[in-house]
Amino acid sequence: MPRFQLATFQFDVTPPTGHSLCGGLIKPAVEVRDELQGLGFVLLGAGAPIVVCALDWTGLCNTAHQHFREALATAAGTTPDRVSVHCVHQHDAPLVCLDAQRFIEAEGDMPPTVEVAFFEDCLVRGQHAIEAGLRDARPVNQIGCGQAKVEQVASNRRIARDEAGRVVAERRSFCRQEQLQKMPEGLIDPWLKTVSFCEQDQAVVACHYYATHPQSFYGEGQVSSDFVGLARKRRQQEDSKCLHIYFTGCAGNISAGKYNDGSAEARVQLTDRIYDGIVRSEQDLERAPLQDVSWRTVEVMPTPRETLVDAVLVEQLGNRYYMANVRGRAAFMLAWKECLRDGHSLILSRLRANDVDLLHLPAECFIEYQLRAQACAPGRFVATAAYGDVGPWYIPVKEEYGKGGYELTSTFCDPGMDGLLTKAIQELLQ
Repeated sequence: MPRFQLATFQFDVTPPTGHSLCGGLIKPAVEVRDELQGLGFVLLGAGAPIVVCALDWTGLCNTAHQHFREALATAAGTTPDRVSVHCVHQHDAPLVCLDAQRFIEAEGDMPPTVEVAFFEDCLVRGQHAIEAGLRDARPVNQIGCGQAKVEQVASNRRIARDEAGRVVAERRSFCRQEQLQKMPEGLIDPWLKTVSFCEQDQAVVACHYYATHPQSFYGEGQVSSDFVGLARKRRQQEDSKCLHIYFTGCAGNISAGKYNDGSAEARVQLTDRIYDGIVRSEQDLERAPLQDVSWRTVEVMPTPRETLVDAVLVEQLGNRYYMANVRGRAAFMLAWKECLRDGHSLILSRLRANDVDLLHLPAECFIEYQLRAQACAPGRFVATAAYGDVGPWYIPVKEEYGKGGYELTSTFCDPGMDGLLTKAIQELLQ
């Protein structure tokens, strides 16, 4: 029997018409432009099975993320701590927080974050997909890695600042302000990285990693995997023998705003650029015999911001004069605080294969964390997937607190999260 085997799996996670998108914070689903998918692999031969999965969803928060990991673990015959589930973070897609949903249901007049029956059906589909994949597991004896620089996609959102360093304007997912578009890209990671597990020279799975918010335009109820999903699907059509999976890196402060005006034409251009990066990263693939595989996890228990006061959040949630997105965000904050009180931690993990590290992080981490990860493992090929448990929403670096901007009003963590997360990354990689 081969030392290592790999089973791939895929399943549909497209929401039905009328389902909330982005957690009920934008217009619900009116039509499906292209299907959303769950994609992943089960690696066998390194102790208990290891499961890595990516969903074309906005996010999985708190107990919803935990339930997804538990369901996939049961199907794979492993434990939840050996399962990593990430979302690509498209916005015309579900954002699932079962805990916030309970608060919202109690109000009786707000759009739901999720239809629970649909969520549970997706869990079953994922389990069936893993069970089917395991029956067709293939031997893998090589690992390949490569990278390609992507031009004119990623740009830093927080680039326009005053003399004190405070953010005065932001390039969000799309931008039509010429002055902001002319500003420099700012701090980004321009490299699209690919890691493949192979049987001889044939890749069984190819995992692609790039750090940017994956929205070209959204909010009209048109369900879509957006430009990163469309690029992946194009590559998949060309290469049916290999499962292609896309992971979004630490993109909390990164978007395509400098190069995206929100038009249909811009979506096509961005799709082409990501597709080109995928293809070129595979052309540069360096393969080696797969010899050593290990898995490691670290748990982090964050502290909520002092500004997240329960009484204030309860008032915001219940005040029907507030807009639905303000009330909805209060529900997400209350849910996260409740989960912390119940002992819910954030789990980071690392899959190491030879000198390649696949790093799995939570939430909307700032790009600095991805660059720090690479810096603390200079002799290794580090590919980072963020958007695991999205319970705390944004995770900025401590230097950005007090500097303003949307991300800092939308983080649930206090500045101490920087030290906790950085230490956990170092423990995983060193």
